[in-house]
Amino acid sequence: MRPIRPYLRAIKGEFSRNMIGDVGPVDVIFCVADHFEPRVGRVSMRVERERVSRWVKRYPLFAERHKDFDGRPPRHTWFFPLDEYFSEHLERLAELCAEGYGEIELHLHHDRDNPVDLIRKLNLAKKLYMFQGGMARSKWSEPVPENARYAFIHGNWALDNSWDGRWCGVNCELKVLKRTGCYADFTYPSAPHPTQPRMVNAIYWAEDDPEEPRSHDRGDPVKVGGYRKGDLMIITGPLRLNWHSRRWGLLPRIENSDISWHNLPAPQRADLWVKTGIQVKGRPEWIFIKVHTHGATDRNTKVLLDPYGPMDEMLSYMEEKYNDGKKFRLHYVTAREMYNIIRAAEAGLSGNPGRYRDFELISNLDLIKGI
Repeated sequence: MRPIRPYLRAIKGEFSRNMIGDVGPVDVIFCVADHFEPRVGRVSMRVERERVSRWVKRYPLFAERHKDFDGRPPRHTWFFPLDEYFSEHLERLAELCAEGYGEIELHLHHDRDNPVDLIRKLNLAKKLYMFQGGMARSKWSEPVPENARYAFIHGNWALDNSWDGRWCGVNCELKVLKRTGCYADFTYPSAPHPTQPRMVNAIYWAEDDPEEPRSHDRGDPVKVGGYRKGDLMIITGPLRLNWHSRRWGLLPRIENSDISWHNLPAPQRADLWVKTGIQVKGRPEWIFIKVHTHGATDRNTKVLLDPYGPMDEMLSYMEEKYNDGKKFRLHYVTAREMYNIIRAAEAGLSGNPGRYRDFELISNLDLIKGI
């Protein structure tokens, strides 16, 4: 197992790196990246259908209880695994997407793979997903699979063969993702898992070394006035030590942005995410919070969707504390929208980031709306 000390040292110095802007309102940009796996636990097709159906029925009721600064409800991103693909599930999720509640992106578990087969899988996913309302494309391109762009989460956290050869096998994975149209990776943080990269609390460009694994261990931070400096943008969620929650009353727990039945969302955690201050360098008044979950599992669905449940109460707290319009403004976004806002910041744009949700990439929802 890889030692954890490198990223613990990085966490220790986070406040000297990420300073939150103190001029004008601070914009809190909030994204939920869901490793949405209806088949987890090797359940029957009946259970898979029930899990997806619960989301289709209950998410609108949950979402309409909340609004951000721009008057929009929470926006969910379902990273659906290609290795669990079932067209009916994506069709049901596409119903939610068409109503404005979120978007579908790509999740993949693979093991002992090779670049040729991986390219084949990713291109297949583009064809399957985009015509069910998933993925994105440039504003200026035709809606065909060759032009599809997608966000990615690696199954088992093992991006770029980062888990000692297990659950991947492809050392040049970042280049493969770039070649097939991936615009950003949303896998991390994964601590205390050994796949956790050394780069923490950052949005950065990673350059692939095709001969070596875990090329995303280092990278160049995205900054205002910068440009693409690598193969793939890596968008990480908050990772830090939580001294308010301790093991055995002594040791701080690792805050790794996970939302689950055993790691409940809570106001105190939301405060930590904001204070972490993940940003595009040179735009400190825009704070990016990307959390992750496995929302299809039964216990996690309850946490995420129950009225007056943990997620509901945390969002209510965030809307009260981080959405007064003067000191803070809260924005609910999908993975694609978060990427677009990051690119807008890189291009030097400022003001209300909600205006830049479609800055570079637009969704393929028009394909299922019949437009």
